[in-house]
Amino acid sequence: MSIKGLEFHPIMGESLNDSNTILMDMSENNFALKQLDLLDTSAFEAYITGLLKQNKKRFGIGGYLEKRNIYQRSKVFEDAADSKFRNIHLGIDIWAISDSPVYCPEQGVIHSFQDNKGFGNYGPTVILEHFLEGEMIYSLYGHLSVKDLNDLKIGQTIKRGEKIGHLGSSLENGNWPAHLHFQVIRNLGNNSGDYPGVCSYSEKERYSENCPDPASWLGLHANIIY
Repeated sequence: MSIKGLEFHPIMGESLNDSNTILMDMSENNFALKQLDLLDTSAFEAYITGLLKQNKKRFGIGGYLEKRNIYQRSKVFEDAADSKFRNIHLGIDIWAISDSPVYCPEQGVIHSFQDNKGFGNYGPTVILEHFLEGEMIYSLYGHLSVKDLNDLKIGQTIKRGEKIGHLGSSLENGNWPAHLHFQVIRNLGNNSGDYPGVCSYSEKERYSENCPDPASWLGLHANIIY
């Protein structure tokens, strides 16, 4: 599905560019992450906020299809089939301070939502359904605030530029430093309020076909930061 020609509303309320955004390496090759106790959420938070402050940026970007070791912090990502951890990131992360507002990039309706509780999980999650260029496609917003789910209804229209929610704190977002996990999904299957945001390396091809790179939805381009 080609969506490069569409103009999306800035998901964080302002365009993401070199002036306010840095690319954060969350890959298995990041030596600094190897030195962290990733079970210590406060230490992980300090690492993220430290990078933002050091670079004087408001947002940090975590890459699509990035191969990561950070998921070994939670049994949520353990692959029952081979007892290995899923490690390929299927969306794009936007790291920022908690309670930062999140806006709808393109009009859609609420397909489903739920609080995916548990250490390492999504926490409060919203999935929107869109009809674009003759195709149904879904957008997923993970790690929101619990308060954002209170007044939502299935089938409710969310307009382009309307506030969807806020970045949840680590106490409510699955014990992660505050960030948005944004993902685009072609076929949601029977999933409701949840969909894998990480896959095993052996399933990378299948999942990447169903979950295309959402960079254009976020206004990210290779010649800027992504």
